[in-house]
Amino acid sequence: MSGGNDHRAETDAGQLAGSVPASGRSATGAKGPDELRLQIEETRGKLGDTVEELAGKADVKGRARARAEDLRDRAGAVTVQLRSTAARVGERQRVPLVVAGVGAGAVVAAGVWWGRRGGR
Repeated sequence: MSGGNDHRAETDAGQLAGSVPASGRSATGAKGPDELRLQIEETRGKLGDTVEELAGKADVKGRARARAEDLRDRAGAVTVQLRSTAARVGERQRVPLVVAGVGAGAVVAAGVWWGRRGGR
């Protein structure tokens, strides 16, 4: 029953044997034990990098923490910028802001009074 799987295994092995490492030679074309060791070291290095990269992508909590920290930092910077801008605007427009605040308070008070009267 495993006859179909044998063919696939042979194809996979053939593809792996035909792959080309960073040295530019085919995996089966090593000219000696030293070159073969070098190819093995290169492959292990690539595999280690790939595993680290995949582990980083799989660390959802770590990525979420990093993203939250980044957003916190940005929000802090924006807050400082907004406070600075508001302070400059407030110094220039203190009287109009007070008038606008009193006007808004009057509108709210009128709405409450009107609501208590029953909206008549």
